[in-house]
Amino acid sequence: MQTKDMSMRKLLGLILYISFILLPIYWLLMMSFKTNEEILAQLTLWPQDFTFKNYITIFTDSTWYMGYVNSMIYVVLNTAITLTVALPAAYAFSRFKFVGDKHLFFWLLSNRMAPPAVFLLPFFQLYSSVGLFDTHLAVALAHCLFSIPLAVWILEGFMSGVPKEIDETAFIDGYSFGRFFIKIFLPMIRSGIGVTAFFSFMFSWVELLLARTLTSVDAKPISAIMTRTVGAAGIDWGLLAAAGVLTIIPGILVIWFVRNHVAKGFALGRV
Repeated sequence: MQTKDMSMRKLLGLILYISFILLPIYWLLMMSFKTNEEILAQLTLWPQDFTFKNYITIFTDSTWYMGYVNSMIYVVLNTAITLTVALPAAYAFSRFKFVGDKHLFFWLLSNRMAPPAVFLLPFFQLYSSVGLFDTHLAVALAHCLFSIPLAVWILEGFMSGVPKEIDETAFIDGYSFGRFFIKIFLPMIRSGIGVTAFFSFMFSWVELLLARTLTSVDAKPISAIMTRTVGAAGIDWGLLAAAGVLTIIPGILVIWFVRNHVAKGFALGRV
C-alpha cells in the first residue's frame, strides 16, 4: 500500500511538472489564435474569436517568411562550417601531443566564455570593410567563433574514448587517412557529431545580438524581424505569438531527430 502511494505521488508530481513546463507554450499557442483586442481586453484560456490572421500575415508577408528562410540559411551554414573545422581539430587534440596543446585547447574554450557583445564592433567594422555585411555568411562565421570551440571540446571527449589501436589497425590494412576518417572513425562517434550539431544549431538559432547587428535587409533573421510588432499602436501580441510558435518548431524538430544522440552524449561525452 505504501509503495502504491509513493507511485501515485510520483505520478502526480510528474504531471504537475509537465503542466508547469508546457503552460507557457500552451499560452503562447492560444495567443497566436487570438486577436490583439481580445488579448488586451480579457484573460481567456481559449480564443473567443478564433482566427488564423496572425499566421496568414506571416506566410503572406515576404518580410516575415524570408526572416525564417534567412535564419535557416545561416544556421545550417554555421553548423556545417563548425563540423567541418571542429572534426579534424578535435582529432588532432585527441591523438597527438605537441608543445602548448593544453594551453591552445584552453584558449579555444576561453573564446566561448566571452559574451557576443565583446566581438560585436570588430565584426561590424571587418564585415563592412570586406563587403560581408548583411550576408548569411557573415552571421554564420560570427557564430562559428563561439560554436567551434564548444564543438572541439565536445568531440575531443568522444574521440579520446576511441582506442588508438583502431587507427593503427586501419593504417596497417592500407586505409588512407581520409578513407579511415570517413568510413571508420566518424561512424564510431556519430553520437558526438549529433550532440555537436544540436548545440551548434540551437546556439545559432536563438542568438540575437550578432544576427541583428550584422544584418540590415537582405539577411535579416526572424529574431530581429519580430521587433517589427512594436509600432505606434503598441505591440501586436497576436502576431508576435504566432511568430514565436513558428520559431519553436525548428528546435523541436532538431531535438526529435537527435534525441538519441543527445542522450548518449550526456552519458558518454563531455556534455
